[in-house]
Amino acid sequence: MTNNDKSSLRKAGLFYLVFVMFSYTTGGPFGLEDMVSTAGPGMTLIYLLLLPFFWCIPVSLVSAELTSAMPVEGGFYRWTRAAFGDFWGFLAGWWNWSASFLLGGVYAVLFTDYLVYYYPRMTWWEHYLASVALIAALTWVNVRGIQMVGQLATALEIFIFVPVMAMIVIGLFHWRHNPFTPLTPPHQPTFKIFGVGLALGLWLYSGYEQLSTVAEEVEDPQRAYPRALALVVPLSIAAYFLPAFAGLASAGNWEKWHTGFLSDAARMIGGPWLGTWMTLAAMVGNVALLNSTVLTTTRMPFAMAEDGYLPRVLTRKHARYGTPWLAIVVSAVIYALLAWQSLAELISVYIWLRSATTVLTVLSAWKLRRTQPDIRRSFTIPGGGAGLLYVVAAPVVMAMVALLGSDRFGFIGGAIAIVVGPLVYLLDLGCRHPDSRPA
Repeated sequence: MTNNDKSSLRKAGLFYLVFVMFSYTTGGPFGLEDMVSTAGPGMTLIYLLLLPFFWCIPVSLVSAELTSAMPVEGGFYRWTRAAFGDFWGFLAGWWNWSASFLLGGVYAVLFTDYLVYYYPRMTWWEHYLASVALIAALTWVNVRGIQMVGQLATALEIFIFVPVMAMIVIGLFHWRHNPFTPLTPPHQPTFKIFGVGLALGLWLYSGYEQLSTVAEEVEDPQRAYPRALALVVPLSIAAYFLPAFAGLASAGNWEKWHTGFLSDAARMIGGPWLGTWMTLAAMVGNVALLNSTVLTTTRMPFAMAEDGYLPRVLTRKHARYGTPWLAIVVSAVIYALLAWQSLAELISVYIWLRSATTVLTVLSAWKLRRTQPDIRRSFTIPGGGAGLLYVVAAPVVMAMVALLGSDRFGFIGGAIAIVVGPLVYLLDLGCRHPDSRPA
């Protein structure tokens, strides 16, 4: 960024960074319900407790070290490019931006799905317009900068915390069932338990490297980012495990747990008032997820355009707010065009793209330790060589297990989504004048 860009950009401190990071990575417990009926209540609770040690904790440690070493706009895309060169750097950026297409519009759809509860006569076009209106409103918030995004995220998450905490406390006081029984659903295909169920778990715990894309918009990112991760990771684990545990222990009915069932569980536990509040919290949770998704993913096309991979016009910044407004608007338009798809059918494809970028991120930590050991790192992955091996190997192994367990739709769709990246890179390289190619 130029000096003018920096002077016009209002940066976020640690407080707002924590809420933005939590709203992107978690938002609330909503979305875990399908894991219960797919993988089983016992396996779901085990996943929620153990997966972080193989996924988000190592990824968070990598992100903390690399952000302290290279606090740049574009984050893990530029780490990968520095570690492995232009081709792999491009793929990290492209796969991440493509993944955002799959979920950006879906969060708006989920919000409107809950809205139908209050307006049951809503037509399909009214449903679509409501989804697009939400995308437009949050685009405006994001154009105004990370500080406003953080203020909105803080307000939304506080609203979500209260009914979730009430459900946990009331649910534990009404403990009637063994929440770990059955461990897995009887007669359920193995690929659903260890494929679809695991993919849902990885989706829940994904995204801890994503806020690195806005490192230049955070005050003292070398210190703020590791501290934010240290707060958000345990908070996210608690936000998933405790409501699931309390809901299964009190409401039971594990076979009925599908998207939206947390509202039903809250109603069974605390009465209509808590059920209604949880439904509102679920709506707000999707607003929080979309708000932070727009923030983190729109810096990717901006950074790639700065490096010459995408049209230079995407580097334009707002004259007043200093944000990459055109990259934000273009991404939002794509989200709006896709705001008619459901979440379930896209998660298995999304996890291929997310796993690919996560693997490149952790491998970059290993590579940069070897090739650029003298970079000043205010935070270093603890444990020396063994610690580095853990943070690299655990996500790589977990990604392989999840992808091998994909269902047919996820396997085919995910493989196609991965292959599109190299094809776009070759097309971009072929269409570009030699003098304009990235250095």
